[in-house]
Amino acid sequence: MLNSMLGLFSQDMAIDLGTANTLVYVKGRGVVCNEPSIVAVQHDRKGNRNIVAVGDQAKSMLGRCPQDIQAIRPLKDGVIADYQLTEEMLRYFIEKVNGRRNFVAPRMVICIPYGTTEVEKRAVRDSAESAGAREVHLIEEPLAAAIGADLPITEPTGNMVVDIGGGTTEVAVISMSGIVYSRSIKVGGDHLDEAIINHLRRRHDLFVGPRTAEDIKIQLGNASSDFPFREMIVKGRDLVRGFPRTVTVHSDEIREALEEPIRLIIEAVTGSLERTPPELLGDIVDRGIIMTGGGSMLSDLDTAISQTTGLPVIVADDPLSAVVKGSGRALEEMDYLRMMS
Repeated sequence: MLNSMLGLFSQDMAIDLGTANTLVYVKGRGVVCNEPSIVAVQHDRKGNRNIVAVGDQAKSMLGRCPQDIQAIRPLKDGVIADYQLTEEMLRYFIEKVNGRRNFVAPRMVICIPYGTTEVEKRAVRDSAESAGAREVHLIEEPLAAAIGADLPITEPTGNMVVDIGGGTTEVAVISMSGIVYSRSIKVGGDHLDEAIINHLRRRHDLFVGPRTAEDIKIQLGNASSDFPFREMIVKGRDLVRGFPRTVTVHSDEIREALEEPIRLIIEAVTGSLERTPPELLGDIVDRGIIMTGGGSMLSDLDTAISQTTGLPVIVADDPLSAVVKGSGRALEEMDYLRMMS
């Protein structure tokens, strides 16, 4: 009864705590925040860390910080790597969307990768509670993505979701509100960026930062030879002389650079299909494979997966927000969480 009364005065929220971005959904308002999961910290002479900026402001500092300031991602490969900074980052997002005037702590639904250990789950709960949560519920990312993509997960039929985030790719077969089979690999959007950085090092003796690599991925990244030929001028540092230099890169070489991480993603999908019960496999043949997450927006990646599997592949209408919207729906309709617990 008390919890129900408190719910009338708090702004309950769902959080997609991602390696690359954190999205926040507030009950009754929808998605209200989408910022990079980055914290800029300043080190004093005693070794203490002071928070300088979080989110968009911290990302703008990447590669531009003085020596005593460091831009850090507190999550790596979908799990918490720095508990203190994760807590501070959560507190920042809570205060940003909830305001300091609200005296009732919010209830939270937080996404976690499938297969997260109990220790890692406890770390997420502790960080959220320390940041100001009244009550914390955890939901696995593949389930949240399926809900956000409007799949009929409560029915006794098979649904396959491929969620490509910043640090991980989650492939899951879902039926009757549960995960029948799931596979998680530590390959995501960040690894595509790293592949581009390494390619430019090897082929052009050019060093670029992650922001430039991300821009190249967005403009030239592709997974199919049918992609139209494009070029882009890239600025970086010459690895031989150390001076600034510009080179022209094209879409064909970027596709070549991305071959390895794309191959690993496709193998995760085909391997999951091989382990799916035949009865559910027939449903997936009819419904197709649903892709969510920022990585699913890589040009022609859906085509490459479809050509390999022979199945239709559909990118969700709003792949970037599918997970947080699914978590928000679970927050709005707590029956979803009860069925999954």
